[in-house]
Amino acid sequence: MRLSHRSVPRALFVAVLGCLAPHTSRASSTTPSPEVTAIVDKIYSFDLDAAATDAGRFQREHPDDPLGYLLEGEALWWNIWCTSADFKWGMSDARHRPRLASDQHYFELAAQAYSLALAQMRRGDSAEVHFYAGMADAFAARLYALRGENRAAARAGVRGRQSFLRALEIEPHLADADFGLGLYNYYVDTLSSFARMLRFFMGIPGGSKQEGVRQLERAISSGVLTPTIARIYLALNLHRYDQQYARALESLAPVAEKYPGNPLFQLMLGDLHAKLGHKDKALLHYRAAAALPVADADCRKRIETLAHSAAAALGSEAPHKQ
Repeated sequence: MRLSHRSVPRALFVAVLGCLAPHTSRASSTTPSPEVTAIVDKIYSFDLDAAATDAGRFQREHPDDPLGYLLEGEALWWNIWCTSADFKWGMSDARHRPRLASDQHYFELAAQAYSLALAQMRRGDSAEVHFYAGMADAFAARLYALRGENRAAARAGVRGRQSFLRALEIEPHLADADFGLGLYNYYVDTLSSFARMLRFFMGIPGGSKQEGVRQLERAISSGVLTPTIARIYLALNLHRYDQQYARALESLAPVAEKYPGNPLFQLMLGDLHAKLGHKDKALLHYRAAAALPVADADCRKRIETLAHSAAAALGSEAPHKQ
C-alpha cells in the first residue's frame, strides 16, 4: 500500500542532515576549516561536481575522518533531489525515485562514514562521533525513503535518532544535533493514520511537530554547522505541511540571497511567492531558475521542466533559458 506524498515515511526520514563540518557549539572555539567551508559553499552554490571532487581529495588526505564521505554524499544528494523532483500541488519537490544502480555509491559513502564513526567511538566516546554516526544513518535513510524502501528508511532513521540523542546526552548544548532531532520529531507528527499504525508496529518512537519546529529554530539561532540547512528544511516543511507560506519565505530568503546561483532555491522561492499571490515575483524566480547554468544535463533538463510547469500553473508563458 502506497502512502500519499504528505504521509510517506520518506518525509519522516528524509532528515537531510547537511551538517557538513566537524561538530562544534557556539561555546566552542573550534570552527570549520577553510577547506570544509569552501566545499559547503560549493554545494549550496550548486557547484556540485567541484564539491564532490574536493570532498574526494579530503577523503584521501583524511582517510579516517567520516566528514569527507558525508561531504561527497551531500553533494550527490542535491543532484539526486534535482533529478527526482516533480511539480505537484504548486510545489517542486523530490517525492519518489526508482531504485537505480547509480545510487549504490551514495549508500557506500554513508556506510563508510558510519564505519569510521564507529571506529572513532572505539577509541573514545564523544558527542562528535555520535553526531557523525547519526548523520551517516540519516543520509542512508533519506535515499531509502525517497526510493520507497520504507522499512530500511525507518531502521536507519531510528538508529540515527539514537545517535543524536546520545550526542546531546554527552553535550547538552550541541544545538546542531537539534537539527536532526527536529526533523525527526516534525515528520513523525505529520504521518497519516496508516503510517502511525505502521510506526507503532515497527517500534518507531513518536514525535511532536511543535517540538520539531522549536529544535529547528534552535539549530538556526544557536547552531554552528546547521543554520543554513535548517532554514531550508524548515521552509520546505512549513510549505509542505502547514501552508505557512510567509513564514517559510522568511526562513528561506537569507539562504537564497547568499546563494543566488542555486536554481533549486529559486524554484522554492517562486513556489512560495506563487502561493502568496505574488505572481510577478514568482515568475521572476522561475525564469531565474531556468536561466542558471547547471553542469549535469539531466538535472538541468529537470529544472527547466519544473520552471516551465510552475509558470504554466500561473497561466503564464513558460520561461526560456537564456
